[in-house]
Amino acid sequence: MPNKKRDYYEILGVNRDSSDEEIKKSYRKLAMKFHPDRNPDSKDAEEKFKEAKEAYEVLSEPEKRRAYDAYGFAGVNPQMGGMGDGAPGFGGFAEAFGDIFSDIFGGGQGGRGRASVYRGADLRYNLEVTLEQAARGTETKIRIPTMEACETCHGTGAKPGTHPKTCETCHGSGNVRLSQGFFSIQQTCPTCHGSGKMIVDPCATCRGAGRVKKHKTLAVKIPPGVDEGDRIRLTGEGEAGVNGGPPGDLYVVIHLTEHGVFQRDGDDLHCEMPISFTLAALGGEIEIPTLDGSAKVKIPPETQTGQVFRLRGKGIKGVRSTYPGDLLCQVVVETPVRLNDRQKELLRELEETTKADAGRHSPRSKSFMEKVREFFAG
Repeated sequence: MPNKKRDYYEILGVNRDSSDEEIKKSYRKLAMKFHPDRNPDSKDAEEKFKEAKEAYEVLSEPEKRRAYDAYGFAGVNPQMGGMGDGAPGFGGFAEAFGDIFSDIFGGGQGGRGRASVYRGADLRYNLEVTLEQAARGTETKIRIPTMEACETCHGTGAKPGTHPKTCETCHGSGNVRLSQGFFSIQQTCPTCHGSGKMIVDPCATCRGAGRVKKHKTLAVKIPPGVDEGDRIRLTGEGEAGVNGGPPGDLYVVIHLTEHGVFQRDGDDLHCEMPISFTLAALGGEIEIPTLDGSAKVKIPPETQTGQVFRLRGKGIKGVRSTYPGDLLCQVVVETPVRLNDRQKELLRELEETTKADAGRHSPRSKSFMEKVREFFAG
């Protein structure tokens, strides 16, 4: 260490009113930058690493920080926390970073001194609904498998009348530390698997797991306007937590069944409506279905196949929409089939009368044939 001590706040590059999290974040950055493993040939980096660690060991402890703020270096006992003469050993580096490694390597939410507590797993349920149910909303019941606390042992995993014992490997913490060089990595205890306890006489019902697989029936309310892939969250209806942890959530994922008439595209609905050759040529009125009944659409004369007619507001009002979508009806001109001799004769007469002026009666055909001739001529 340098002969003249620098202010601990100056060393870490923080203000005196900085929060604990800001102090920790600054220390992490400095420790990673100046650690001897990263700077094996730099004596200056080693000194800065020791200096940052000493500052962090004081400012990270509330009582030490208050004493330092009040009395400066005189208020801090140099023998506490392994400081010695102000040149701390490297072993404390891993200890200071223990919370980082515990998050990465499976420390769970247990922390030090108590068994790891884990939130229960989230569950997913795929629910098929009809287009009508999705548009109007509905309520249904579902039956799902789940893990629940064993009623025989009340979730302890031990036989009634007995109690789990403290794990001798981790001494009840649920975690063990593995040291290698300058680093110490916290991992879930391999003996008790993070519970911190050992079950000598397991419960016959759950076989020591503390949880059993069951089925439960839940009522699910489907709001109007849901679409394919939408998720409905049922808080706390997932699997039970471990060691008293909170339960997970259940996500009901919506899947729309295929509809016989309509195809959905967001809030809009699409459908195809076949019309006769005569209606397409002369025009008229047709009746098309909607989710609310039926509606009439006027077909103008000379309507071509593929033409789309839009009915405003006859689609679906989505969950996040202000107004309902539209219904888009595409007409398909249907060619007559199974004609008798008289019908065929009439069609031939029609063909003869229109052939003389095909450009006026069949403009699309004329345009197409001109493009074909240009293609071959070119």
